[in-house]
Amino acid sequence: MPRLESVPWVPRGLNRDEAAYYIGVGTTKFDEMVRDGRMPRGKRVDGRVIWDRVQLDLHFSELDNRPRNVIDEALQGGRAAR
Repeated sequence: MPRLESVPWVPRGLNRDEAAYYIGVGTTKFDEMVRDGRMPRGKRVDGRVIWDRVQLDLHFSELDNRPRNVIDEALQGGRAAR
């Protein structure tokens, strides 16, 4: 599959690598963000997991607006989004 920068339009469904690249992080950080709810869970389609670009945009727009959850931060050893 071509990299996103070589496609003249961005597909609506993105695999994990593309979704991470789309929001500007590596796959490890993307996985963390999915686990803690900062990014949406992907949709399972047969044997694949696909992220909806629109949902990624919505979650990305809310990154700065989400209130800190001190309980979650304490449980995760202070690693929650700040």
